[in-house]
Amino acid sequence: MSLPLLIILVYIVLLFAISFWAKKRSSGCAENYSLAGRQLSTPLIAVSIIGLAVGGASTIGVSEHAFRVGISAGWYTIAWGIGAITMGVLLAKKYRQQNITTISELIEKHHDKKAVVLGVICQIVIQMVIISLQYIAGGSILHALLPEIFDLKTGMIVSAIVFIGITFIGGMWSASLSNILNIVLIYGGITLATFTQTNNLGGLQNITLALPQNVPWFDPIAGVGLKGIFSWIVVMVTVNLSLQSIIQISLGAKDEATSKKGFIIGGILMIPIGFMAALLGVCAKAVHPELTPAVALPQVIMQLEPLLAGITLAALWAADVSTACNLLLSAATLFAKDIYKGFLKPDTDDLTLQKIMRYAVLAVGIFTFGIALSVSGIIPTIMAGLSLTAAFSVIVLVALFAPEKTSINAGFYTLLVGLIVLVVWQTVPSVRLLPHVIYAEWLFCSITYAVVAKFDTVKANKGAELLATDNIE
Repeated sequence: MSLPLLIILVYIVLLFAISFWAKKRSSGCAENYSLAGRQLSTPLIAVSIIGLAVGGASTIGVSEHAFRVGISAGWYTIAWGIGAITMGVLLAKKYRQQNITTISELIEKHHDKKAVVLGVICQIVIQMVIISLQYIAGGSILHALLPEIFDLKTGMIVSAIVFIGITFIGGMWSASLSNILNIVLIYGGITLATFTQTNNLGGLQNITLALPQNVPWFDPIAGVGLKGIFSWIVVMVTVNLSLQSIIQISLGAKDEATSKKGFIIGGILMIPIGFMAALLGVCAKAVHPELTPAVALPQVIMQLEPLLAGITLAALWAADVSTACNLLLSAATLFAKDIYKGFLKPDTDDLTLQKIMRYAVLAVGIFTFGIALSVSGIIPTIMAGLSLTAAFSVIVLVALFAPEKTSINAGFYTLLVGLIVLVVWQTVPSVRLLPHVIYAEWLFCSITYAVVAKFDTVKANKGAELLATDNIE
């Protein structure tokens, strides 16, 4: 048995051992499964948000992009860090104070049922896009580890089985506790691989000489460009304010201060990993310029000493595990809490709801695997899907900071316009007058909410009533 395979097998065994241990803590009620009983500490919040952020896009995706444009691709993870810090400073405490389980519950406090339905659908779609990308990244890693056993597709299948299995067994406790192992492995493996590979190639000067001269490989800005970098930051700040999987981490904190500190610490700690992944992508370009970008990083790592290669690729796979588990859980929570219990069977008891969440993990996992088979380009795909969170961010900011300004009908129309903007942007290139779809989303969604709120005759009663209730409490 090869050493890399042994390392992966040991890692998988440890993950499932953690998950079965976590199952004891996640049983008993739906809240234990979906929110870890709201008992997560600051370190667990921090590793959970790092684990969610540092996934396939922040490792394989960044290296894939760096293979084309250089180390400036590392700004993707810095953007994630800025987004997490912004969430910690502005909203993590406020979300925890709401004592909700899903973002849809917050929407429902201020808006009508049709806004809730559309919001749940959009949130699930966004998260399914991101989940599908984790399968692609996981498949490319396993293919690089054991090309005689796995091609990209079979590697994706094994990745899906592990991702779904861990989440199914232990829920939020499983995802959070597994992230302790994942983060240690990710940071240790990628750091060692970056320094070792750079030294093996003779340093940055020799790497530069081996690269094509028409790309600014080591310019920290030029490859992606200021407009591209700023667009990533806007997208990631937007995402952190309103994506269910991120909110669910904050809601699992034991108190408001823990939630805030966890996000700020996690945001700071995740920043360096992007540039290390980007540098490895540039090294891959220097060594194997003919490779497909998605498999370039795993292939170049396999040329390292076997023990280091196995640890590093296990670390990259760990990044996929950490992200996929949180996303699968949040999508399943939305379905079980807001669709099944909210509309189909309102009288569902707590233990049944927990079972529905587990079955939803399976269903979402299988469906997203089908999506993964047709997706290409990790970062462009993820950026397009995440831009839809602008509509949610507009709704959330009004609800949390100015509830008296909320409008019963504004939520639905804001989400509807956000969806239309994304579809039109993707299908009609001639309308792309702004640098990125995220700007169009913020512009049209903000205008929509403001206009509907101004003319909605039923806007004041519910918003004023809620504000009065909050003040009394």
